[in-house]
Amino acid sequence: MESNFIDYVKIYCRSGRGGRGSAHLHRAKYQPKGGPDGGNGGRGGHVILRGNRNYWTLLHLRYDRHIRAGHGGNGSKCKSTGRKGEDRYIDVPCGTVVYNADTGAYICDVTDHGQEVILLHGGRGGLGNFNFATPTNQAPRYAQPGEPMQELAVILELKLLADVGLVGFPNAGKSTLVNAMSSAKPKIGNYPFTTLEPSLGIVPYRDGRSFVIADIPGIIEGASEGRGLGLRFLRHIERNSLLLFMVPADTDDIRKEYEILLNELRQFNPELLDKGRILAITKCDLLGMDDELIDMLKENLPTDLPVVFISAVAQQGLQQLKDLLWQEMNSESNKIASINTIDTVVHRDKDFSHLSEYIDDDDEGWGDDYPADDDDIEYIDEEDFEDLEDFEYED
Repeated sequence: MESNFIDYVKIYCRSGRGGRGSAHLHRAKYQPKGGPDGGNGGRGGHVILRGNRNYWTLLHLRYDRHIRAGHGGNGSKCKSTGRKGEDRYIDVPCGTVVYNADTGAYICDVTDHGQEVILLHGGRGGLGNFNFATPTNQAPRYAQPGEPMQELAVILELKLLADVGLVGFPNAGKSTLVNAMSSAKPKIGNYPFTTLEPSLGIVPYRDGRSFVIADIPGIIEGASEGRGLGLRFLRHIERNSLLLFMVPADTDDIRKEYEILLNELRQFNPELLDKGRILAITKCDLLGMDDELIDMLKENLPTDLPVVFISAVAQQGLQQLKDLLWQEMNSESNKIASINTIDTVVHRDKDFSHLSEYIDDDDEGWGDDYPADDDDIEYIDEEDFEDLEDFEYED
């Protein structure tokens, strides 16, 4: 059964071409030589990305992968400008990053609700012959063709926006914690890799305040080399201001497991180590934790980050964890390190060859949907025109 959570999708976009200008000469009963009055062609439609907080996945684009804007209308007599081509909007979840599918080059990032980014510009319409009339050339019989359309294949990559990201091995209790602290209901099971897709939960806090926590599939040692599922989803915590590492209390060596997780983050993106970190020792109810045992465990724990002992099943230590998370998120050091976390993310060019199993890469038939018609015939010009930048007319 296919998952409803789609965070990678490849789509093909085509803007509209500009309409051609008219080379019409005015004729009237009492004005046999009225002169040129051919209008300008209309602008082709843009392809525009628009952030929409009502979407949380790219599923709606999985089955609508050909995005085509409208063509601009041709100019006509009486200096009439052709109609503008219809713009095509692509609604995407906030946190969507766009890359060129052919080169892997970063294009843009949509992070805010209502934010609009023009992905492909429509072609400008050609100038009508009335623009070229001069005292020495009073009846030009030529006009400009419109600018051609643009085509581009892009990869849309979703990165969930959350305040706290959970990092841990499979079956470390991440989904149980999200279930206990929020109203989200991720799948829970007593076996590894229960979580197969990321999920978000809104955690209520004191005085009506709240924060968002992100759960991703567990990562394993060697994830940076392609093992397991977690590395594919680690990008969802790139924008979190705080990382919560989770290690079960019955682990043989808590410090070693934490170091393995830290190393996998370092291999994925070294900048993740600049974020605030908290270590949560989970499943404490299994060992019947008391103060003496906690003190013994603390002797072998990292000293460079806060540590909290919790049990999501027994509802132990959760309020203490919430207080610590809120305190760390609002600490001055964390604010300085994560000022506008979204804008400070460094976007690198990417190679998407390893994602063939996640991205439908069927290019067959691309471009075949546009057979030539009368409007596709380029208007024949009598001479080379000056560049369109030399003319100013209404867009």
